[in-house]
Amino acid sequence: MTTNRDHAPSKVLLDKPYPANMPLMKVCQPCNSGFAEDEEYVAGFLGALLSGSTEPEAQLIERSAHIFRSNPQLRSRVEKAKHIDRDLFGEETMLWLPELPRFENVLVKNARGHAYYEISEPLLEAPSGVWFGPLASLTSDQTASFEDIPWPDGLLPEVGSRMMSRFLTGDDLDDGWVIVQEGVYRYAVMQTGGMVVRIVMREYLAAEIMWE
Repeated sequence: MTTNRDHAPSKVLLDKPYPANMPLMKVCQPCNSGFAEDEEYVAGFLGALLSGSTEPEAQLIERSAHIFRSNPQLRSRVEKAKHIDRDLFGEETMLWLPELPRFENVLVKNARGHAYYEISEPLLEAPSGVWFGPLASLTSDQTASFEDIPWPDGLLPEVGSRMMSRFLTGDDLDDGWVIVQEGVYRYAVMQTGGMVVRIVMREYLAAEIMWE
């Protein structure tokens, strides 16, 4: 099998300069290369969501501006996902309808990478559940539950795992979350009767990927 080395999270989801200690692991090269278009789509779409536009000059994220400048076809595709709703009083609401399978592909890929990097757990089967949506859409109780990262039944992570090292040293950890880049990307890996990986991108998109 041909392999190369890849980062989790994908670098396209982060800002430059990249963190010095980004997780890096060996992966299947043909499998990994198949995600590039979806990763670029997700990065661009997040930029459009946060800026309310696909205009390169309007982007709050430099990576999204670069994507829309260099890939007009992708920009057009994202622009077509924008819808304007008007209520009875003529008030307008902008809605963005993403291609959900592309988001799911990227989230599951990165969740697998996080689980493998932190606790050396290869998750080759399909996840039993994938949820993602705006963090702001959660109720206060749901937000509290999502943000809470407990160790199962008071147990510590596996001895020798990276997660155990983080637990002991506190490196890059904030209440159980691994902070890859402040305000840009964080994740948590939990073994709670299975495997649960939570991801937050740009403090906007929240995701939970589960394996039973």
